Amino acid sequence: MGTRLVVALLCWLAAGQALAAEPIRVAWRDKAPYHYWENGRAQGFLLQRARRLFAAAEVPAVFVERPSKRIWRDFQRGKQGFCSIGWYRLPERERLAQFSLPFHVDPPHTLLARAETLPAIRAHASFASLLGDPDISLGVVDGVSYGPELDALIAGSANRVVRVTLPPAGLMQMVAAGRVDYMLADQADWQYLRRRDDGLSGLAEYHFHDMPPGLERYILCSKDVSTQVMGRLNRAIAALSAQGGGQ
Repeated sequence: MGTRLVVALLCWLAAGQALAAEPIRVAWRDKAPYHYWENGRAQGFLLQRARRLFAAAEVPAVFVERPSKRIWRDFQRGKQGFCSIGWYRLPERERLAQFSLPFHVDPPHTLLARAETLPAIRAHASFASLLGDPDISLGVVDGVSYGPELDALIAGSANRVVRVTLPPAGLMQMVAAGRVDYMLADQADWQYLRRRDDGLSGLAEYHFHDMPPGLERYILCSKDVSTQVMGRLNRAIAALSAQGGGQ
Protein backbone atom coordinates (compact mmCIF):
# COMPACT_ATOMS: atom_id res chain seq x y z
CA MET A 1 0.00 0.00 0.00
CA GLY A 2 1.42 3.37 -1.01
CA THR A 3 2.47 5.90 1.59
CA ARG A 4 -0.11 8.43 0.43
CA LEU A 5 -2.90 5.85 0.65
CA VAL A 6 -1.84 4.87 4.18
CA VAL A 7 -1.77 8.51 5.28
CA ALA A 8 -5.19 9.15 3.71
CA LEU A 9 -6.64 6.09 5.45
CA LEU A 10 -5.23 7.13 8.82
CA CYS A 11 -6.64 10.64 8.40
CA TRP A 12 -10.05 9.20 7.48
CA LEU A 13 -10.04 6.94 10.55
CA ALA A 14 -8.97 9.80 12.81
CA ALA A 15 -11.73 12.02 11.44
CA GLY A 16 -14.29 9.27 12.00
CA GLN A 17 -13.16 8.74 15.59
CA ALA A 18 -13.28 12.49 16.27
CA LEU A 19 -16.80 12.65 14.86
CA ALA A 20 -17.93 9.68 16.96
CA ALA A 21 -16.50 11.28 20.08
CA GLU A 22 -18.17 14.63 19.45
CA PRO A 23 -20.54 15.24 22.39
CA ILE A 24 -24.23 15.67 21.76
CA ARG A 25 -25.56 19.13 22.52
CA VAL A 26 -28.54 18.79 24.88
CA ALA A 27 -30.75 21.87 25.08
CA TRP A 28 -33.06 22.71 27.97
CA ARG A 29 -35.47 25.61 28.33
CA ASP A 30 -35.81 27.76 31.43
CA LYS A 31 -38.80 26.13 33.15
CA ALA A 32 -38.63 25.96 36.92
CA PRO A 33 -38.61 23.64 38.76
CA TYR A 34 -37.76 21.22 35.94
CA HIS A 35 -34.67 23.08 34.63
CA TYR A 36 -33.74 26.65 35.47
CA TRP A 37 -31.05 29.07 36.67
CA GLU A 38 -30.61 29.93 40.33
CA ASN A 39 -27.68 31.91 41.73
CA GLY A 40 -25.86 31.47 38.45
CA ARG A 41 -26.15 27.68 38.49
CA ALA A 42 -28.24 25.37 36.31
CA GLN A 43 -30.74 23.65 38.60
CA GLY A 44 -33.84 21.48 38.35
CA PHE A 45 -34.86 17.92 39.14
CA LEU A 46 -35.42 16.94 35.50
CA LEU A 47 -32.14 18.49 34.37
CA GLN A 48 -30.27 16.51 37.02
CA ARG A 49 -32.09 13.32 35.99
CA ALA A 50 -31.16 13.91 32.34
CA ARG A 51 -27.51 14.42 33.28
CA ARG A 52 -27.55 11.10 35.15
CA LEU A 53 -29.16 9.33 32.21
CA PHE A 54 -26.64 10.53 29.63
CA ALA A 55 -23.80 9.61 31.99
CA ALA A 56 -25.26 6.16 32.67
CA ALA A 57 -25.73 5.63 28.93
CA GLU A 58 -22.11 6.69 28.34
CA VAL A 59 -23.24 9.27 25.81
CA PRO A 60 -20.99 12.37 25.92
CA ALA A 61 -23.18 15.46 26.22
CA VAL A 62 -22.93 19.21 26.69
CA PHE A 63 -26.02 20.74 28.33
CA VAL A 64 -27.01 24.23 27.19
CA GLU A 65 -29.96 26.51 27.99
CA ARG A 66 -31.89 27.78 24.97
CA PRO A 67 -35.28 29.51 24.43
CA SER A 68 -38.06 27.15 23.35
CA LYS A 69 -38.47 28.80 19.95
CA ARG A 70 -34.78 28.42 19.17
CA ILE A 71 -34.83 24.74 20.19
CA TRP A 72 -37.67 24.00 17.78
CA ARG A 73 -36.10 26.14 15.06
CA ASP A 74 -32.94 24.01 15.36
CA PHE A 75 -34.99 20.82 15.01
CA GLN A 76 -36.82 22.28 12.00
CA ARG A 77 -33.52 23.20 10.35
CA GLY A 78 -32.14 19.70 10.86
CA LYS A 79 -29.45 20.56 13.39
CA GLN A 80 -27.28 17.47 13.88
CA GLY A 81 -26.04 15.88 17.08
CA PHE A 82 -28.81 17.68 18.95
CA CYS A 83 -31.20 16.65 21.74
CA SER A 84 -33.59 18.43 24.08
CA ILE A 85 -35.27 17.32 27.29
CA GLY A 86 -38.65 17.48 29.00
CA TRP A 87 -41.08 17.63 26.07
CA TYR A 88 -44.50 16.09 25.51
CA ARG A 89 -44.95 13.72 22.58
CA LEU A 90 -47.08 15.37 19.89
CA PRO A 91 -47.61 14.25 16.25
CA GLU A 92 -46.11 17.42 14.78
CA ARG A 93 -42.97 16.90 16.86
CA GLU A 94 -42.54 13.30 15.71
CA ARG A 95 -41.91 14.62 12.19
CA LEU A 96 -38.92 16.62 13.44
CA ALA A 97 -37.23 14.41 16.01
CA GLN A 98 -36.99 10.94 17.46
CA PHE A 99 -38.23 10.23 20.99
CA SER A 100 -36.69 8.30 23.83
CA LEU A 101 -38.73 6.28 26.27
CA PRO A 102 -40.57 8.59 28.70
CA PHE A 103 -38.31 9.66 31.55
CA HIS A 104 -40.88 11.51 33.66
CA VAL A 105 -44.65 11.41 34.13
CA ASP A 106 -46.46 14.56 35.26
CA PRO A 107 -49.36 14.42 37.71
CA PRO A 108 -52.66 15.70 36.27
CA HIS A 109 -53.02 19.46 35.84
CA THR A 110 -54.60 21.30 38.73
CA LEU A 111 -57.19 24.06 38.52
CA LEU A 112 -56.31 27.42 40.13
CA ALA A 113 -58.85 30.07 41.09
CA ARG A 114 -59.47 32.79 43.68
CA ALA A 115 -61.42 31.76 46.77
CA GLU A 116 -64.23 34.08 45.65
CA THR A 117 -64.57 32.17 42.37
CA LEU A 118 -64.45 28.66 43.80
CA PRO A 119 -68.20 28.39 44.58
CA ALA A 120 -69.06 28.90 40.90
CA ILE A 121 -66.49 26.27 39.94
CA ARG A 122 -67.58 23.79 42.60
CA ALA A 123 -71.15 24.12 41.36
CA HIS A 124 -70.05 21.88 38.49
CA ALA A 125 -69.83 18.17 39.23
CA SER A 126 -67.13 17.60 36.62
CA PHE A 127 -64.48 19.33 34.57
CA ALA A 128 -66.51 18.55 31.45
CA SER A 129 -69.44 20.43 32.98
CA LEU A 130 -67.24 23.41 33.87
CA LEU A 131 -65.96 23.63 30.30
CA GLY A 132 -69.56 23.93 29.14
CA ASP A 133 -70.22 27.09 31.20
CA PRO A 134 -70.14 30.22 28.99
CA ASP A 135 -70.21 32.55 32.01
CA ILE A 136 -66.78 31.48 33.28
CA SER A 137 -63.45 32.61 31.82
CA LEU A 138 -60.45 30.31 31.38
CA GLY A 139 -56.93 31.75 31.11
CA VAL A 140 -54.56 29.93 28.76
CA VAL A 141 -50.87 30.51 27.98
CA ASP A 142 -50.87 30.99 24.22
CA GLY A 143 -48.55 28.89 22.10
CA VAL A 144 -48.07 26.24 24.80
CA SER A 145 -49.44 22.69 24.64
CA TYR A 146 -51.35 21.36 27.65
CA GLY A 147 -51.22 17.94 26.02
CA PRO A 148 -53.38 16.60 23.16
CA GLU A 149 -56.42 15.80 25.30
CA LEU A 150 -56.54 19.08 27.20
CA ASP A 151 -55.74 21.09 24.05
CA ALA A 152 -58.79 19.52 22.35
CA LEU A 153 -61.02 20.13 25.39
CA ILE A 154 -59.95 23.78 25.57
CA ALA A 155 -60.52 24.25 21.83
CA GLY A 156 -64.07 22.93 22.20
CA SER A 157 -64.84 24.74 25.46
CA ALA A 158 -67.81 27.07 25.90
CA ASN A 159 -65.80 29.05 28.46
CA ARG A 160 -64.58 32.53 27.55
CA VAL A 161 -61.02 31.48 26.72
CA VAL A 162 -58.49 34.28 27.32
CA ARG A 163 -55.16 33.54 25.64
CA VAL A 164 -52.14 35.44 26.95
CA THR A 165 -48.49 35.61 25.94
CA LEU A 166 -47.25 35.32 29.50
CA PRO A 167 -45.36 32.65 31.44
CA PRO A 168 -47.44 30.56 33.87
CA ALA A 169 -46.47 32.86 36.77
CA GLY A 170 -47.91 35.85 34.91
CA LEU A 171 -51.17 34.04 34.24
CA MET A 172 -51.38 33.03 37.90
CA GLN A 173 -51.12 36.70 38.82
CA MET A 174 -53.97 37.48 36.42
CA VAL A 175 -56.15 34.86 38.12
CA ALA A 176 -55.17 36.22 41.55
CA ALA A 177 -56.17 39.72 40.38
CA GLY A 178 -59.56 38.50 39.15
CA ARG A 179 -58.86 39.23 35.47
CA VAL A 180 -59.77 35.63 34.57
CA ASP A 181 -61.75 33.13 36.63
CA TYR A 182 -59.45 30.13 36.52
CA MET A 183 -56.50 28.47 34.81
CA LEU A 184 -54.98 25.03 34.49
CA ALA A 185 -51.53 24.68 36.01
CA ASP A 186 -48.75 22.15 35.93
CA GLN A 187 -48.59 20.98 39.54
CA ALA A 188 -44.81 21.24 39.70
CA ASP A 189 -44.98 24.84 38.41
CA TRP A 190 -47.63 25.72 40.98
CA GLN A 191 -45.86 24.16 43.97
CA TYR A 192 -42.62 25.92 43.02
CA LEU A 193 -44.14 29.36 42.36
CA ARG A 194 -46.50 29.49 45.34
CA ARG A 195 -43.52 29.30 47.71
CA ARG A 196 -41.76 32.20 45.99
CA ASP A 197 -44.52 34.70 45.23
CA ASP A 198 -46.61 36.09 48.08
CA GLY A 199 -48.95 37.61 45.50
CA LEU A 200 -50.28 34.12 44.76
CA SER A 201 -51.39 33.46 48.33
CA GLY A 202 -55.01 34.22 47.41
CA LEU A 203 -55.15 31.34 44.92
CA ALA A 204 -56.66 27.98 45.75
CA GLU A 205 -56.34 24.73 43.82
CA TYR A 206 -59.20 22.42 42.94
CA HIS A 207 -59.18 18.94 41.44
CA PHE A 208 -61.89 17.35 39.29
CA HIS A 209 -62.16 13.57 39.07
CA ASP A 210 -62.32 13.65 35.26
CA MET A 211 -59.23 15.77 34.67
CA PRO A 212 -57.09 14.05 31.99
CA PRO A 213 -54.11 12.10 33.36
CA GLY A 214 -50.69 13.70 33.49
CA LEU A 215 -48.48 13.41 30.44
CA GLU A 216 -45.15 11.75 29.87
CA ARG A 217 -42.05 13.82 29.17
CA TYR A 218 -39.36 12.66 26.77
CA ILE A 219 -35.86 13.28 25.51
CA LEU A 220 -36.00 14.31 21.84
CA CYS A 221 -33.03 13.89 19.51
CA SER A 222 -32.32 14.90 15.94
CA LYS A 223 -32.86 12.25 13.28
CA ASP A 224 -29.14 11.74 12.74
CA VAL A 225 -28.52 10.51 16.30
CA SER A 226 -27.80 6.81 15.88
CA THR A 227 -30.06 3.96 16.94
CA GLN A 228 -27.18 2.75 19.13
CA VAL A 229 -27.15 6.02 21.08
CA MET A 230 -30.95 6.05 21.40
CA GLY A 231 -30.81 2.44 22.56
CA ARG A 232 -28.28 3.25 25.28
CA LEU A 233 -30.40 6.17 26.46
CA ASN A 234 -33.52 4.00 26.53
CA ARG A 235 -31.76 1.28 28.52
CA ALA A 236 -30.60 3.90 31.02
CA ILE A 237 -34.18 5.25 31.32
CA ALA A 238 -35.57 1.73 31.80
CA ALA A 239 -32.98 1.01 34.51
CA LEU A 240 -33.75 4.26 36.32
CA SER A 241 -37.51 3.57 36.14
CA ALA A 242 -36.96 0.07 37.54
CA GLN A 243 -35.21 1.69 40.50
CA GLY A 244 -38.20 3.98 41.06
CA GLY A 245 -36.38 7.08 39.79
CA GLY A 246 -38.48 7.77 36.70
CA GLN A 247 -41.22 9.83 38.34
